[in-house]
Amino acid sequence: MADPVRVEVGRVGRPHGIHGEVSVTVSTDEPARRFADGTALATNPPLPGGLTVQSTRWHSGRLLVQFAGVTDRGGAERLRGTTLVVEADLGESPEDPEEYYDHQLVGLAVRTTGGQRIGHVAEVLHLPGQDVLAVRREDGREVLVPFVTDLVPEVDTLGGELVVDPRPGLLDPETLA
Repeated sequence: MADPVRVEVGRVGRPHGIHGEVSVTVSTDEPARRFADGTALATNPPLPGGLTVQSTRWHSGRLLVQFAGVTDRGGAERLRGTTLVVEADLGESPEDPEEYYDHQLVGLAVRTTGGQRIGHVAEVLHLPGQDVLAVRREDGREVLVPFVTDLVPEVDTLGGELVVDPRPGLLDPETLA
């Protein structure tokens, strides 16, 4: 078995109501699995014993979570901004074959569809509209590439690279200025 790695699955937002429920910005494609009742989550910053999911529900497109032991708005407010993480096996992959954990993407070499080496994936950003790859170019500059099939048609985690379709301005945004 490979060494486990910490995988971010969400971030605590503002309290909802007065009984300790919080909104969570989900950064996993498996929220039912990662936020199942009774699931223990590690946190960043670390909280002794982490947090245990007591219950969840969806409300107006947001995931609301009640954590065990958090019973009032003050307790919920103290959790705001806390990153929720789970430990995953480095060899584990999401159930959907077209989905990836951040640790599978960070460090991959980035090439264009024409074979030109661009740089490497430095970070995966989970933005409200979609995930974005922060690509560190060979010259040290960073460019942001939306992680969608039209722009990133190939991902080869075993081969250590992904392919980007170099649309005008995507990899050299300053040329559009």
